[in-house]
Amino acid sequence: MAGTPAPFAPFEWKIAWRYLRARKAEGGVSVMTWISLIGITLAVFALVATLAVREGLRSDLVNTMLGANAHMSVHFQRDLTGEVPKDHLVREYTDLSRRLEAMPGVSDAAPLVRNQVMGSYRGRNMPVDVYGLALEDLLDYPMIAEPEQAWGDLTRFDDGVAIGATLAQQLGLTVGDRLKLISPDGVRTPMGTSPRVSAYEVVFIFSSGQGFVDQSRLYMPLAEAQSFFNKEGAVDQIDLRLSEPLAVADLALPVIRESGDRAYVYTWQDRAGGMIRALKMQDNAIFIVLAILVLIASLNIVSGLIMLVKNKGRDIGILRTMGLSQGSILRVFFLCGASVGTAGTVFGVILGVIFAMNIDSVYSFVDWVTGSGVRDLEARGFFFPSAVITVSDVASTVVLSIGLSWLITLFPARRAARLNPVEALRYE
Repeated sequence: MAGTPAPFAPFEWKIAWRYLRARKAEGGVSVMTWISLIGITLAVFALVATLAVREGLRSDLVNTMLGANAHMSVHFQRDLTGEVPKDHLVREYTDLSRRLEAMPGVSDAAPLVRNQVMGSYRGRNMPVDVYGLALEDLLDYPMIAEPEQAWGDLTRFDDGVAIGATLAQQLGLTVGDRLKLISPDGVRTPMGTSPRVSAYEVVFIFSSGQGFVDQSRLYMPLAEAQSFFNKEGAVDQIDLRLSEPLAVADLALPVIRESGDRAYVYTWQDRAGGMIRALKMQDNAIFIVLAILVLIASLNIVSGLIMLVKNKGRDIGILRTMGLSQGSILRVFFLCGASVGTAGTVFGVILGVIFAMNIDSVYSFVDWVTGSGVRDLEARGFFFPSAVITVSDVASTVVLSIGLSWLITLFPARRAARLNPVEALRYE
């Protein structure tokens, strides 16, 4: 007595393949097969491409936010015990900076003096956000050291100050001019504190592309900032740049432990928490909408299989009378639908990856076809995100597409398996 064949035996694959490639004259549905395949391919392509552009947008926004800002800042709370000075300043910052910079995941630790003053030049006055730090630390900020546009020489930073392009324009400054800074917390005298006024040569003007940076920020050598703001031997905070900015939450507690009891940290995610949450909500909404698109495309498989079952009713009756079980019939038609869904998923992923890898060419092609002037729009501040392919996005797309196509295939396959062979052959 012959044994029961194992599930998905070679003959089941052979029958399924014959049905898939059968022409309409032979009772097949090759046209519907191609429609289903193309539908799944385009839906998966749209999902992969959209997720890649979305991830590119997130990456570009993060890089923009971090190009001129610290990933994490270490601050000290005021001490109320009287054992140390009752202020927030960080003393012995050189040793602490070395220890923090030696920590795994920290690429740079920059002692920073920060304050707000009034900038004045030839009757024009603007509020200025002063950052005092060393040149070697300033060079670690790519949007300042390598901005979109720059004037002057950053290597002369120790001889003057570097300011944003918008701030320079509003004050009417050019490289070589001397900017007057006015601080209310100035020289201490027996009669009280009088404002401090000092003039500094503008040696470098940068255009980082970030409006709030270019409009208000001024960089000053650390020693000069300590003297100007009466903070000799101390700094306001220590700014850290990390090798993996997205892992900032994992480093927060180790940094606090290394810095001492009065230390606390403020991260870039704290600054941009609302934006990150909004992007996450948009990501979920986009994925749900495109998942519905994949589901609609998968329904073509159902219609194609229903037609295939109807056309192959006689074959099903013959196969059942020859001894094929309901399980074998179910697996044959399941293989027909699952093969289309799997092939469409693979082709869609390939097209999506190719699209993401050539996103600049896509923008250029759209520019050429529509004449919309992409470069012109970029020059006016409009943002065209890059595309970034991630393993998690591709994996979620593959699981979604294959899962849906396989699941809905079961219903027409189950119908074929339950077809009564007597009824199928009655009118043949």
